[in-house]
Amino acid sequence: MKRFALLLNAGLSHAALRFACSTVSLQRLDPLVEPGQIPSAHVHQIVGGNAFNATMTGDIGEQGSCTTCAYTEDFSNYWTAVMYFRHENGSYHRVPQYPNAQLGTDGRDAPDINAGMTIYYTQKDFSSNGKQHITAFKPGFRMTVGAPTRNTLADARAEPGLRYTCLQSILTRGSETPDFPARPCPAGIMAIHHFPACWDGKNLDSPDHQSHMYSTTKGGFREAGPCPASHPVRVPQIAYETMWNTTMFNGMWPKDGKQPFVWSFMGNGYGTHADYVFGWKGDSLQRAMNDTCMFHGCGSPGKQGILKTQTVAEMNKCAVQRTVVEETDGWLTELPGQAQMTGM
Repeated sequence: MKRFALLLNAGLSHAALRFACSTVSLQRLDPLVEPGQIPSAHVHQIVGGNAFNATMTGDIGEQGSCTTCAYTEDFSNYWTAVMYFRHENGSYHRVPQYPNAQLGTDGRDAPDINAGMTIYYTQKDFSSNGKQHITAFKPGFRMTVGAPTRNTLADARAEPGLRYTCLQSILTRGSETPDFPARPCPAGIMAIHHFPACWDGKNLDSPDHQSHMYSTTKGGFREAGPCPASHPVRVPQIAYETMWNTTMFNGMWPKDGKQPFVWSFMGNGYGTHADYVFGWKGDSLQRAMNDTCMFHGCGSPGKQGILKTQTVAEMNKCAVQRTVVEETDGWLTELPGQAQMTGM
């Protein structure tokens, strides 16, 4: 907790972005893995620009009219699966999300942010800017990390950037685990997704949405290792943090101690994954990566910065109309899409 507080109060001398994006949609769509399929196999929680749809192509930064992210030039889309609680009686309930610490666009806490995620773009680490040139992503770029088919501890340990933290408070950091926490957490569960930061410099995507990237990620916001010759271009290190408010279920844990949380694809914590579609307007992300700003020093309402920002109320106004109309909340007898998943 102490280290995290120091990070948030650091001077404006190291380039790094940390900002909130409220929820833009929550539904069964997946334009990367299942383009054009309505509905997709499982529910996702999505943040970012309102160009999000089942078949996203081209320069996303030029297609949206609003964004749920703090920076108004960021029309990218970021998404993960949704966490559900499985009751002993076999029913399911979506776990609500809550905002991270100090994410108001003025650097203060903003409890009225509509759920969503915390997004990071870092260069080296939180104590040095590094000496490498960081190349921003290009229009049309996209990638994924992790996979819902991974279901063993060995699989999870092989991806050090995909972790969970059992939150003692909203500021808890460290003590990361490769699976869901094995006991109730006082302030919920934080899911962490670190993407690879080495690009082949040629392909904006690949058939598996991962081969054009190479991961040297060490996790824990440590500097990623050197890029190999096959993927020589260093791009920003992207990370997501999602705060899942599991506290309402703390008194409902199964008596046998069995893990009650599942992802919306009916998978355990080992199969966590995340998707990214680049959508920053013009050269805005490259400008930020070329700057020496850090966190809210990169821009906030009433203060000049390298990036333009909007208020939390403006973030929350942006939304995507549901293409897939189905119940995803309340107590459900099965997860959305579960019949298709199990072949029923």
